[in-house]
Amino acid sequence: MPGRIAYGWAELYRSQLKKGDGYDRLKPTYSLWLFGEALWPTRKETIHRFRLRDDQGRNLLDHGGIWLVELSKFRVDTVDTEQERWLKFFAEGERLDDAQLPEWMQTAEMQQAMSTLQTFSEKERAYHRYQARQDYLRQQQSVQNYLNGLRTEVEQERATAQQERATAQQERAEKEAALAEIERLKALLGNPG
Repeated sequence: MPGRIAYGWAELYRSQLKKGDGYDRLKPTYSLWLFGEALWPTRKETIHRFRLRDDQGRNLLDHGGIWLVELSKFRVDTVDTEQERWLKFFAEGERLDDAQLPEWMQTAEMQQAMSTLQTFSEKERAYHRYQARQDYLRQQQSVQNYLNGLRTEVEQERATAQQERATAQQERAEKEAALAEIERLKALLGNPG
């Protein structure tokens, strides 16, 4: 995971420059990762900030950093700071009732965040409905293909049986014709005329 996190930040930072751009055009880039489970169970901190620094803590470049938030470690009942407000929103936002938001959500930013969350939730529900419909259609197509295959088999078996009956009838007719010819010949031999 750490490699993926660092790569994601580096890719965001790099993507700012177009061909021919100078490095002076680079802007700070922040990567925020929210984790429902603990990355480091033995560490008590909820938030981990990583930046480009040397061993003495001096920045190579103050161009952002990576924030990792372990939401499972965040526990607060009373919101006292904006950071706590956002962490509580990230941890509990999905379970909130937008018609009865708690006191700590009564700010313009939090109401906008809740609206954005609802938009994402609606899009996710629409996506899941779409996927469910696609799955249903695929299953129906599979059933239809299976039934079509069975029909084809039955029709082939029916055609084969019909062909066998026709062949048997033709053989019977030929046999009867042969027997009739034999009887005719016998009659001619028995009645020399």
